[in-house]
Amino acid sequence: MAVENLLAKAIGLGAALVLLRFAITFFASPNKSIPGPFLARFTDLWRFYDYWCCTQTSTHQTLHKKLGPAVRIGPNMVSLSDPELIKQVYSTRGDFLKSNFYEVADASSQGQRLENLFSTRSNVFHARHLRPYQKYFSMNNILAKQHLADNMMRTLCDQLERRFVDGANAGKTVDLADWIEFTAWDLDWEMTFSQDMGFLRTGTDVQGMIHTGEMIMRYLGCVGQIPWLDRLLGKNPYCPIKFATFEHAALYCVQRVMERAAARGTSSEKKDMGSGDFLDNFLDAKETHPDTVGDNEVVSYLMMNVLAGADTTAIVMKSIVWYILSSSRDRNDSDDSVKARLVAELDAANLSFPPKYEETRDLPYLNAVIREGMRMHPVISGILERVVPQGGPGLTLPDGRVIAPGTKVGLSAWVTSRNEDTFGPEPDKFNPDRWLQGPGESDDAFAARLRRMNGADMTFGAGNRICVGRNMANVEIHKVVSTLFSRYDIKLDDSRKQWSPRWWWFTFVDNIQVKLQRRPGVPEVKAR
Repeated sequence: MAVENLLAKAIGLGAALVLLRFAITFFASPNKSIPGPFLARFTDLWRFYDYWCCTQTSTHQTLHKKLGPAVRIGPNMVSLSDPELIKQVYSTRGDFLKSNFYEVADASSQGQRLENLFSTRSNVFHARHLRPYQKYFSMNNILAKQHLADNMMRTLCDQLERRFVDGANAGKTVDLADWIEFTAWDLDWEMTFSQDMGFLRTGTDVQGMIHTGEMIMRYLGCVGQIPWLDRLLGKNPYCPIKFATFEHAALYCVQRVMERAAARGTSSEKKDMGSGDFLDNFLDAKETHPDTVGDNEVVSYLMMNVLAGADTTAIVMKSIVWYILSSSRDRNDSDDSVKARLVAELDAANLSFPPKYEETRDLPYLNAVIREGMRMHPVISGILERVVPQGGPGLTLPDGRVIAPGTKVGLSAWVTSRNEDTFGPEPDKFNPDRWLQGPGESDDAFAARLRRMNGADMTFGAGNRICVGRNMANVEIHKVVSTLFSRYDIKLDDSRKQWSPRWWWFTFVDNIQVKLQRRPGVPEVKAR
């Protein structure tokens, strides 16, 4: 009986301490005047559950419509919606450091946490490790690798035509979402290692790498809302639950580094920057920055290249293709539909095969379609978290309210991309013309409007942490979209399930069921 009484007292004391902590959090918070869901004021479990249910994008949009430009979604987390704050929260100076959300993306080796360019919260670490790396992502260097991307475009078209266009397979329905995904992964591995990984050739998820990447993003989105959970789960070697890791991909990268380093050691030939693949580039970085770049850093660079780039670029390309097809279907593929206008522009450009980026980069309607597809379906489903600098005056909002130093803040692209003041009427509608100069619109008015839209564009992040691979992604997007719509007549198969987004931390897309026909005058293609 005494033990039971003691246990009851202990439970009661524990409950009292929890309630006391909640009360202190509620009454002592300097941000208690910021509105938000009731439970979110006390615990991050509220937003963990929101991510677990994959409802965070709609939740953020609904809360900002109801409660205004600043919403408290955690005891120390405020979501912002005003695009004018992007340049301050995500400044090139990096005054607002990344939050502890990103610690979940640290690697782990023998009980030690290993930062990388994505996960680090240190501007010093980021600048030091970015410096040897970023020059290889200049547009000139990416274009020097364009022949590697062309290899994959030939393979894509060869596989599509063999399986879904020619002979007995003519008219067969194809899930274009899958094939765009395979293309993105093969493209990145080809440009990184000069090696065909076989996603397209086999039409499968090679070694389950795509699925692994998706599960890791699922984990990051949920556990990142309560980062200390990662110490009990993913970073805990004794946790009975085993979570997805990139162990196989890391081993592959290590093996390629060893092989290439050995081959370079026996060769007197030195490749110019850009003439080789990214593995050559990163080994060059090791030679020129030996104090910063070792074998571990080379492997980290490679992992960032193939794992961070493939999924994100695939999501963007799927979204662009889906909105072209669905909006054109709604207009019965009329001459003024998005698809018809895009195809007419591509035809008039007399593109080579595969199309060169130099041939497509200045096509106004293609660029408008790409920008609008990115706006309609941002890759990141949640908030890019930053911390209001400690020791400063806080973050002053346009309405005069102040977010206290030390508060986690951030903006969601799914909120900013729907801002009517920035993007014009009907922001939920796919309309590439919003990126073009309108009839009767002066040059100055269009330039000002375009600046506002560009300033609110978070496709590749913003500030000092903007995506280093954006040039590579743009080349791939231009190449894939222009190839598909210049070579094929593509129509949605409405008898099949269509367009199934998954609102994980990345907004993955499944099911773009289409029928393909080679357009008149387009010759068959054979892979390399």
